[in-house]
Amino acid sequence: MKVPALIMAGGKGKRMELTGEKPLLPFMGKPLIEHAVDAARSARKVSKFFVVTSPNTPGTEAKCISDGLPIIKTNGRGYHDDLGQAILKAHLPCPVLVIPSDLPALTGEFIDKVVSVFAKCKKDALAVFVPIKAREELNLSVSSTDEYNGIMYAVSGVNIINGAKIRNEGKIDTIAIITEEIGVLLNINTQNDLAIAERIIKNKHKKSEK
Repeated sequence: MKVPALIMAGGKGKRMELTGEKPLLPFMGKPLIEHAVDAARSARKVSKFFVVTSPNTPGTEAKCISDGLPIIKTNGRGYHDDLGQAILKAHLPCPVLVIPSDLPALTGEFIDKVVSVFAKCKKDALAVFVPIKAREELNLSVSSTDEYNGIMYAVSGVNIINGAKIRNEGKIDTIAIITEEIGVLLNINTQNDLAIAERIIKNKHKKSEK
């Protein structure tokens, strides 16, 4: 099974109190958006991808166009509204992988695992959650949470949703992956998150070089 992917890059990034755009924020020498694109490109189970932009991120849109990346413009009224617009504009009445542009450690290998789980689950949606304690232990922020089987988790932003169900009201039948995988654990929501994530990745690289 292969799925199309949407890289969400149209948010305001208010929590980071930036003067610029969050997807263009440097991480380990290159913008966050490039890390997301690299992950999508390296995933064997991603058939194609689009970068979803909005009036909030004109610089990101210009960069993606300059880099020859396919983009979908939305009105920037909010994450869920932008997602729905993107799915409809791209004509994707099928399972769609959603990737945020603020997961710089995400890998194509992890994406492939997510798609494989979804292919077997016979559900209309899959969400990837992180234990809140895992983020708190690293002094990372917990800005977005959701409940699954009676337990609250930190939202990673990686999801798969049946595009044909995007207009449905109410709860969509969903399965979840609960993980402390570094690719989704290091979600960048604040300047402190950014500094901590860079330190973790640098230490990881140093260990792998020994």
